[in-house]
Amino acid sequence: MYADIEPEIFKTKKGNPMPKHFEQAPGLHEGPVPETEGYVFNQTMLRIKDPERSMDFYTRVMGMRLVRKLDFPEMKFTLYFLAYLDDRQAGLVPADDAHRTTYTFGREAMLELTHNWGTESDRDFAYHSGNEEPQGFGHIGIAVPDVYAACERFEDLKVEFVKKPDDGKMKGLAFIKDPDGYWIEILQPDMLEKQRKSS
Repeated sequence: MYADIEPEIFKTKKGNPMPKHFEQAPGLHEGPVPETEGYVFNQTMLRIKDPERSMDFYTRVMGMRLVRKLDFPEMKFTLYFLAYLDDRQAGLVPADDAHRTTYTFGREAMLELTHNWGTESDRDFAYHSGNEEPQGFGHIGIAVPDVYAACERFEDLKVEFVKKPDDGKMKGLAFIKDPDGYWIEILQPDMLEKQRKSS
């Protein structure tokens, strides 16, 4: 994509090429990987027990939009793809099912919820959130303009909290649970920067 040009934005003040990474950590590969050009982080998938309960939570409580729903009757499961889209972005989503499928699998940051049919009728069925032993998966994160206002609304909606914004040592961020017990971090993008400037 940038083979024929070398814009100033990709150079340091001294005119040297910018490093690939913004921080240092063991194991980082510093060289270019041209084979991955065009790769997009498209989705995170969570398995859900009851789609009606989860759709209500993610569309009403969290304000996401359902972009695509795919049923697989032979394998008895359904996929729900949700995202944050403002009205302008929503207006660009293709109405045609096939084109909308391509759109869904090509954009960034989709939440994929997978429902295996029948789990909603099993009283004893539950998924592991990843935060009980043995721990594995941790959480998804949602950035909000005002973490305190968001959490006040979540309280009014009777959402279950793991951590409220001022609980514990890490102030200004919260964790809530979705209907299956998965953790959702509620964060304000500039909170850490504000805290450091005021300390």
